[in-house]
Amino acid sequence: MRYLLIVILVFSFATALAAQNRFAETFTSVDLKGKTVDLNALKGKVVLLTFWSTRCAICHSEIPKLNRIAEGYTNSDVVFLAATMENEEKVHTYLKRNPFNFDILPNSFGLVLKYARKDSKGNVAMGFPAYFLIDQSGKIEYQSSGWDQAKPLDAAISKLRTKRS
Repeated sequence: MRYLLIVILVFSFATALAAQNRFAETFTSVDLKGKTVDLNALKGKVVLLTFWSTRCAICHSEIPKLNRIAEGYTNSDVVFLAATMENEEKVHTYLKRNPFNFDILPNSFGLVLKYARKDSKGNVAMGFPAYFLIDQSGKIEYQSSGWDQAKPLDAAISKLRTKRS
């Protein structure tokens, strides 16, 4: 029994580490302004990819904090993308009351499927908001979700930018 517990723990830690250092799934999407966003074209930059929803209470409270992070990296080598499964109309209505200063990628169900974890039955599991910080070479260097992630995200972005220098 003890041996089994050790194997399970080692496997769990190895899986968590592997998830952090895997290459990001590539994608092409169109943002709310009609601009095509291609992850491959962003190599050489740090990319924060956030998954969110207009119906997510945690997302609503985190957006002002995320906006402050983005403001700190204006005119830099950091790109801020926010993917949502909702359509343009719903997102535009939400943004009138709640500004979100990322490049918004609506209709991103396919992108969610690329990044979400899947359980043993193949069911998609992703909590919102979810964050994937992608380094200059396209590797996921940091991944998290939920409440109060602004400080660790900002620190991880800063570390990646320093690593490149």
